[in-house]
Amino acid sequence: MRRLMGLRRRRERWTAHLPVRILLQDAADQEVRGPCHGIDMDFAPAIPTDVQLTPPGLSSPPLTVMSERVAKFSIGQVVRHRRYPFRGVIFDIDPTFANTEEWWLSIPEEVRPKKDQPFYHLLAENAETEYVAYVSEQNLVPDNSGEPVRHPQINEVFIRGKDGSYRMRPERQH
Repeated sequence: MRRLMGLRRRRERWTAHLPVRILLQDAADQEVRGPCHGIDMDFAPAIPTDVQLTPPGLSSPPLTVMSERVAKFSIGQVVRHRRYPFRGVIFDIDPTFANTEEWWLSIPEEVRPKKDQPFYHLLAENAETEYVAYVSEQNLVPDNSGEPVRHPQINEVFIRGKDGSYRMRPERQH
């Protein structure tokens, strides 16, 4: 029973490894019924990406561990477009393209971004107007001008610090 409690305690640490966590739940359930064929809960961080796993003694289809992607920019960061004259504050991030196919195909093929990269939702502005933009990571660069973004929804979503940074309002965080 002590070993089982240790398994449960260690399993709680793997919230970032959901597919592995599911596999470990199955292993812990087997532990209640009998030996777990030596599955050690501390192997999760060492699993390479894009590898299929099948727990010993189980005949279920293997699980696939997806590669982890880290966004280059963060929520509240001011960025500008690499090619076009606009800038904005990031208010949401999609790990990969999550807009319509119609929207993606409307971009000229010679400048169309790849879909397998982070895409950012911006409260954006250019010289004439303010709007919401959806931009691929490859087309963004940091904006270090220190100038505030004038989008009318900025104050609904962010608090601007004395240092000029934008922090998400607590009531907007999920």
